Amino acid sequence: MPATVWKGFISFGLVSFPVRLFSAARAETVHFHMLHKKDQSRVKEVWYCVEEDKPIDRADIEKGFEISKGEYVAVADEELKKIAPATATTMDILQFVGHDEVDPIYFEASYYVAAEDRAAKPYVLFIRALTDTKQDAIAKISMHNREHVVLIRPSKGGLVLHTLYYPNELHKANRSEAPATKYSAKELELARSLVNQLKAPFKPQEFKDEYRENVERLIEQKRKGQKFTEVKQPRTAPVVDLMEALKRSLKSSAPASTKDSGRSGAPKKKTGGRHKAA
Repeated sequence: MPATVWKGFISFGLVSFPVRLFSAARAETVHFHMLHKKDQSRVKEVWYCVEEDKPIDRADIEKGFEISKGEYVAVADEELKKIAPATATTMDILQFVGHDEVDPIYFEASYYVAAEDRAAKPYVLFIRALTDTKQDAIAKISMHNREHVVLIRPSKGGLVLHTLYYPNELHKANRSEAPATKYSAKELELARSLVNQLKAPFKPQEFKDEYRENVERLIEQKRKGQKFTEVKQPRTAPVVDLMEALKRSLKSSAPASTKDSGRSGAPKKKTGGRHKAA
């Protein structure tokens, strides 16, 4: 059974039903330990008291907020629990929005929303209401020491919850606008043709993390005392002639799909080429 991230109620008007949240995704990566170069032994993190000039145990540590240089207000975990808002146990639905109304840039983390067995009917009814009206729910929930605005949406017979960033957490200063430049009708036509030629249904199982695979191969080759395989990096140069670059892009992506159609015996037609994610 997966670990429960949050347990409480969804409140929908006068109806409320118990649910649990489970993590929907976690990035997979190769984890390294820190080693001492001299003898390849593990390096461990040590909690250190600057005032007493000595290491201390984790049990002797508490949270503190710095109010001025070197001056802190200590806060205990029990005190934080006592001031938690109602959203620590109940998600009140605040409003409903269209499926495509919330910009994905606001999405932070995703969770599966599971119903308790005794609450199956209101859970299923809630899913059907959202599906029929093509709406998603906006609510608030407190977990992980903060109150989140969340979006709840139906997905493949269940509910998925996305925590959302607050507007002040978006780094708008880092956003760049498209340069004020012109292009010809022919250039736009070729660009659209390239998009249509590469268009295909999204199949996430066809993508893989090549960097992780390369790291795992490097580790295995070094373990066996073999010379590791280097990966050549492509040389890219700024586009000088946009029209020529678009034409060459169309030509380079077209033959593969034509050959595939010929081998399968199917009628020859343009199908989108697919690129693996690096």
